Formats: sequence, C-alpha cells, structure tokens
Amino acid sequence: MTFDKSVVVPLDPDATFALITEPERLRRWMAVAARVELRPGGDYRWTVTPGHTAAGTIVDVEPGNRVVFSWGWEDGDPAPGGSTVTLTLTPVDAGTEVRLEHDGLTDEQAAHHAVGWNHFMDRLVAAGRDGDAGRDEWAAAPDPLDELVCAEATLAVLQGVLRDLDSVDLTKQTACTEYTVAQLADHVMGSIATLGGCAGARMPERDENAPLETQVADAAQAALEVWRRRGLEGTVELGPQEVPAVLPVNILSLEFLVHAWDFARATGREVVVSEPVSDYALQLAGEVITPEARGFAGFADSVETAADAAVLDRLIAFTGRQPAVVQTSAN
Repeated sequence: MTFDKSVVVPLDPDATFALITEPERLRRWMAVAARVELRPGGDYRWTVTPGHTAAGTIVDVEPGNRVVFSWGWEDGDPAPGGSTVTLTLTPVDAGTEVRLEHDGLTDEQAAHHAVGWNHFMDRLVAAGRDGDAGRDEWAAAPDPLDELVCAEATLAVLQGVLRDLDSVDLTKQTACTEYTVAQLADHVMGSIATLGGCAGARMPERDENAPLETQVADAAQAALEVWRRRGLEGTVELGPQEVPAVLPVNILSLEFLVHAWDFARATGREVVVSEPVSDYALQLAGEVITPEARGFAGFADSVETAADAAVLDRLIAFTGRQPAVVQTSAN
C-alpha cells in the first residue's frame, strides 16, 4: 500500500530541498538528530523523536527536484529498508509543492505512518514559512523514558537553546564562572567526545565556523548512535576507571540539560523541557552527583529550593547553581 500526501512549502525548490535533506534543516521540523550521506547508496539516520529512529539508504537524488530513500525503523515496523519514500518537488506559484509517496507498506503500517507524515508535513510547511517549526510536542515527553531516550530528549532541549545564537552571544559569561558561552561550548564538545568515546564513537571533524547548535548536534548524533548500537550492558572505561556502561549516558543527559540552562541563562533564552524529562534527569543526577563526586567533578554544594519549585529548578539547585526560585527563610 502507498501513502500519498502533498503540501506547498513557501520557498523555492532549492531551499525546500535543503529542508528535507540537510541535517541542520531537518532538525527544524522533523528530527532531533540526523546524519545524511546524500548520494545514491549513501546511508541516512534520523532520530525522529527520542527513542524512535528511522534509517535507510539513499536510492536516487536529483538536487532541487527529487530524492528517493529506503525507509524503516530501528525499533519498529517496517525495519530499515522495508519500504521506500519518494519526495518530489515541483515549482508552483506559492512556492514548491512537495509530494510524498511512501510505498511498500501494509494497511496497518500505512495507517500508522499517515498520522506521522501528516504531523511532520505540516511542520515542514511551518519551517518553510517561519524558518523553524518550533518545539515538537511529540518529542517533548517521550514515554516510556529510559537512559538513552532521556539523553536524546535532553539533546533536543539543548539544541533548542543553542539554535540561532549569534557571535555577540559567544562572549557572554555563563553561570559557570570559568566559562563564557564559547568556552562552555568547548567544554560540552569535549564531554561529548569523551563520553561517546567510552562506547567507541569517533567524532566528526569539528567545523568551528559552523553554528554552535550544528557543532553540538553533529557530535551528539555520532555519540548517541554508537551508544544505541552498543547498548548499556556491562562496563566501559571512563578515564582511568571502569564504570557501569549506563553512567556515561546518564552524564550526557545532565551535560545536555544543565548546560542548556547555563546557555539560556547567559543569553536571555528559555529552557523548554517537559516535567517528565526534567524529573527523570533529576533522578539521574542523584545517581551521578554523589557526595564523593562533588569534590573532584567541580560541583558545588546543592542549593536549597522552595517547596513548590519546578523540577528543573530543583535539578539546577542540586548541581550547586542558583535557580530562579530559591528557598527563603521565614521571619
């Protein structure tokens, strides 16, 4: 069975083609993380929402006109390579018509994918109109949550904060007194390389002229893909220590979410994170930031918060930072 849908994107064909093929553009409407080898026979992998990753092979590509790729889910049905998606671009008065044809589906698969494609094709139009489709509610509160899903969800939060930062923002001081925004980004990149390296990840070459969001997203995609492939069983080496494999992934979640707060606080932005994700990250923080770890990992003592403080504020306070809402003593 084939699912067929067309929308009109208010951009020219080349700009529309970029939206549907380039990782930096895909993250603005469809993917949390993405890599694409845009040539016949090239691979692609898109984490569409935390915990749900599509993968396949590019079958044919005509820049600005058409792209064909096999489609499937690493965690679902059909499996990678089990169906085919064709996107055809046609200039029209209002911009570019994008026709999606998803072939090789069963009736049940087609019904399921119709819901998804209707959602994301609407977001494609919004991204073409506004430059960014905005926060995707489907990615905000994944259920069920586990360590790898949390890492992918918190990465989405961090990318939302970093997106479209300009050069003026780079010199601003963060809550980490030793870091400006640019220096904190270097720290985050180093952490991703170290924590991904525990699973054998090789980081892509860093383009320091690219936007910070792109630099972090490309590195994190590489790290999390390898962790997905490895799994969380057993132990790995983290520096001179052998640790449970789950520990580096949990640290990644905290790096993404806590430093998203640092970047947002420095640049006047907002951290948009669902309560389930921040609550899960707070639980992870209790396992990672032990009393012994505070001394050698650079964490200050936790800050007491108000009884009704938001979960994110409680997490930030637990790391030793001053949250927006703090506990005050009664007179």
